[in-house]
Amino acid sequence: MTDEEINNLDLNSEQAKKLMRVYEETTDKYANWRGNITEGFMKWLKGEKIYDREKERISLYVADKTKEEWSEFIKTHKDKYNTISKLIRESVNYFIKQESTLISEDLHKIDNQTLTNISHALKEPLTSIKGFSQLLIENYRDEMEENVFNTIQNIFNQSLLLENKIISILDNIKTETSQYDILLIEDDLATIRLLTSYFESKGVSCKGVVSGTKGLEELANNPPKLVLLDIILPDFSGYDICKRIKASKELQNISVYLLTAIPGSEVEKNLEDSNADGYILKPFDFSDFEVIFQYL
Repeated sequence: MTDEEINNLDLNSEQAKKLMRVYEETTDKYANWRGNITEGFMKWLKGEKIYDREKERISLYVADKTKEEWSEFIKTHKDKYNTISKLIRESVNYFIKQESTLISEDLHKIDNQTLTNISHALKEPLTSIKGFSQLLIENYRDEMEENVFNTIQNIFNQSLLLENKIISILDNIKTETSQYDILLIEDDLATIRLLTSYFESKGVSCKGVVSGTKGLEELANNPPKLVLLDIILPDFSGYDICKRIKASKELQNISVYLLTAIPGSEVEKNLEDSNADGYILKPFDFSDFEVIFQYL
């Protein structure tokens, strides 16, 4: 319709009422507001683009000074921003993009303890909400009015969605790690204390664990520069752990030295198959470890 036809449109006529019904059913918006034809309805009559159901108009309250600054900005950037609405939309999109990037970067810098605290703070209250809503649904369904049941069911469903979202985000966070020099996988605590003290006296950081399982966990979470590995452990063979390290794309460049009381001739037979970089026999002399400092 033309502007003239719209101006001459009788809002009380059957034609106008029919058009308004079609517009409101199509857009879910008012065609007539307090006796006046709406701008959206006028655009629709002209065949122009209007806001659809996927868009929503919002109100924004700003100080006069801010409005004046925006207006002045638009005057000097009228080729790119011909309306305040466009400036706001692009500003919001830019802010969300930048803020998301900063949040993502910050999340990937947190340490293990902080991640644990965040996980606990999010999951503990969510567990209560999810649990109580589930109890109400399962035990009191027949006693609830339909609208009350639907509300509780929605709470439960939303808690499931939030739970999955939390798990998805937290599981993808890589905690900040600080690489240290030596991981000592050794089941004898006295040997761990002795060697960690020795390496610390040399300015070398060393972390000791007492089983192959703990060693593999440490390698997955915070790999060192070098591994000192006992062959006889309570759960794994040191040879097998060495093979895993050397077969891993992420860990294969870590140097591995076997540390053992097994006769040297036996170690030599398995050295090539295990892909170890070398070995040190017990009982050792501290000078035996000088060979590994080249890797640190």
